[in-house]
Amino acid sequence: MSGTDGVRQRGRPARHSLDELVQIVAEEFIERGYDATSMEDLARATGLTKAALYHHVPGKEQFLRLAVARGVDALEAAFDEAEQQPRPAIEQLETVVRRSVDVLVDNLPYVTLLLRVRGNTETEQWALARRRDLDARAAALTSKAAADGDLDPEIDARLVTRLVFGAVNSLTEWYRPDGQTPPQAVADVLSRMLVEGLRPRP
Repeated sequence: MSGTDGVRQRGRPARHSLDELVQIVAEEFIERGYDATSMEDLARATGLTKAALYHHVPGKEQFLRLAVARGVDALEAAFDEAEQQPRPAIEQLETVVRRSVDVLVDNLPYVTLLLRVRGNTETEQWALARRRDLDARAAALTSKAAADGDLDPEIDARLVTRLVFGAVNSLTEWYRPDGQTPPQAVADVLSRMLVEGLRPRP
């Protein structure tokens, strides 16, 4: 029986579920770098043989696709949730920022890996295309909020998007879920920076 994205479910060893394997693999890719990681490295990290891994996927790129899909799917769901709300664009944008923080914290290895792809493989190009779509959606919300008079109309929507979501994405470099800063506090600061810092000039 086949699973999504070409991952075969048959013959799965009982030691790890597929979700557990993908998390281990994602962390290994982050530590070693995708290009430098071999299936032998993944077998060692998961405690399985290479043959057992090949029961799940035909190669390491399919593991990469599964991992980055978890990150980008969750981010897309955050945008969908915000855009479906019958609220002003500025409030939708604020929701996206807050939910993106939650997504990043809940899916830290997957979003970290998503942000590190460079387009060297078909899967990486696929991931970059989906990231560009999210950037465009964020810029569209920013432009709409400016048109509504809730943000400074002179702002460059794409620049604001890069700066705001660049700040969100920076959490992959320093945020630790077991630290002293709760996700809500991070979301509050970013939301205030966006809403208050970009208000129309008097």
